[in-house]
Amino acid sequence: MNLASLSATQIRERVNRGEITAEAVTRASLERIESLDVKLGAFLRRCDESALAAARDVDLQVAGGARPALAGVPIAVKDVLCTRGVTTTCASRILEHYVPAHDATAVARLRKAGAVVVGKTNMDEFAMGSSNENSAFGPVRNPWDTGRVPGGSSGGSATAVAARMTPVSLGTDTGGSVRQPASLCGVVGLKPTYGRISRFGLIAFASSLDQIGTFSLTVRDCAAVLGVMAGEDARDMTAAPIPVPDYESLLGGGVKGLRIGVPREYFGAGLAPEVGDSVRAALGTLTALGAELREVSLPHTEFAIPTYYIVANAEASSNLARFDGVRYGLRAPGAGDLEEMYRATRSAGFGAEVKRRIMLGTFVLAAGYYDAYYLKALQVRRLIRRDFEQAFEQVDLLAGPTAPETAFPLGAKSDDPLAMYLSDIYTATANLAGLPAISVPCGLGSGNLPIGLQLVAPHFEEPRLLRAAQALEEAIGWAQWRPALAGAA
Repeated sequence: MNLASLSATQIRERVNRGEITAEAVTRASLERIESLDVKLGAFLRRCDESALAAARDVDLQVAGGARPALAGVPIAVKDVLCTRGVTTTCASRILEHYVPAHDATAVARLRKAGAVVVGKTNMDEFAMGSSNENSAFGPVRNPWDTGRVPGGSSGGSATAVAARMTPVSLGTDTGGSVRQPASLCGVVGLKPTYGRISRFGLIAFASSLDQIGTFSLTVRDCAAVLGVMAGEDARDMTAAPIPVPDYESLLGGGVKGLRIGVPREYFGAGLAPEVGDSVRAALGTLTALGAELREVSLPHTEFAIPTYYIVANAEASSNLARFDGVRYGLRAPGAGDLEEMYRATRSAGFGAEVKRRIMLGTFVLAAGYYDAYYLKALQVRRLIRRDFEQAFEQVDLLAGPTAPETAFPLGAKSDDPLAMYLSDIYTATANLAGLPAISVPCGLGSGNLPIGLQLVAPHFEEPRLLRAAQALEEAIGWAQWRPALAGAA
C-alpha cells in the first residue's frame, strides 16, 4: 500500500480499524520528506523522534478502544505557530534559536485528536510575502515546476501537501497566504472566518487580519481538520464563542439552488487569460450542477491592496517592536549602548521585506500622517466589508479566481514589490472583511501548472462553503492530478 496516496480521512479510518498503524504512516511521511525535500525546501526542521513517539501513543489509544478524530494523520505546521519544545523561527534570523514552552491552541487540539506533527514548514519571513522567497533560510520550490515559486507566505505548507509529504498542513492567511499558495500548488486551501480558530500561539504579523488556515488533498480532509481546531479559547478573546458544527457530516448535498455571485471586478485587467478561462469553465460546471450564477459588484475592490498594506504594515510595525534583543531572540554583539543594540539587532535579524514593511507601517502611524493614511484605510476597510454585506443580500456565495496567474519563476518579481503585492488582489478583501474563503483546484494552465477557484461565504458559513467546494471537487475530479515529483518516491 502506498501510504503517501492516502488522504487524512482515509488514514484516520484505516488506523482506527487497525488496518495500518500510526507509526507506519508517520515513518512513511518522514521517509518521503527525507527523499523529496532536498529538492523543495519545504521544511525547516523535522520532528522525527517526537513524531514517532506520538504515533506509538496513538496506536496504544486505538488498541485500547479509542477512536481519535485524526488518528495517525501526519501534519506539517507553518513555522509561525508555536510548538512546545520545537524551534519556532518565523523563518527569521531574529528568532533562529527560539524554542517555545507551549503549543499554539490549534496545534494542541490537533495533537489531542491524534494528529502527528512531523515538522515545521518554511515560509516568507514573519509571513510577509507572496512567493516564499523571503525566508532567511532559503526559498521553497513548487513541486509542479521546481524553477517556480509555490506562492506565499505559507509556501512550505502548500508544497508539503502538493508533494504528498503530508496529507494536511497548517498555514496562516493574513492577505491570501493560504489561498494563493493553494492555487499555485494545486491543493485545497481554507481561510476560515476571523475568530473561528484561536490565534493563541500564532506569532502575530497583523492581529486584525491573521488567521490560521489549512491545506489538504481533499475538501473532506479540510472539514475534518477544521472541526478539530475550531472553537472558542479563553486565551484568545477574538476566538468567537459560537458553537462548532460537525463540518464533515454536513458535506454532500451539492450546490443545487445555491445562488453564486461572480464579482465583475475580478475579471478585469491583470487576470491571465488562461486563469480566467479555467475559472469560467469551473463556474459553468457549478451551473451544470444546479447552481444559479449572478453577476455582482464589489466596487471598492480596486482599493483593497493599498488598504491592506496600510493596515497590515501598521499592525506589523507595532507587533514586531517586541523583537528588540532584550527578552528573547537574537541580540547583536558589541553594542555600546541600548540604542545601538536595538539598531544592530534589528538590522541583523530582519530581512529586507520585513524592514520595508516596518518602515512603511511606522510612517503611516506617525503624527501628521495617521489621519491621511491609517485612519483613511480603516474607513475604506469598512466600505469593503459593506460591499460584501450588500452582495450577500443577493447571493449565497461568491466565486472568482484565487490568484491572477499561475506560479511564476523564482526571482521574477523579487525586485518589484508592487508587482508581488498584486498577487493578493483577489484574496486580501476576504481578510479585510473577516470572511471565510477557500481555494479549490479547477484546472491546469500552460506548463501543466495548477489554477485555483476561490469561493467566499458570509461569516461562519463554512458548511455552505465546504459543501460547494466538495461538489466542484467531485465534478472536476482533480484528485488524480499530481505533480510528477509527487510520484517520485
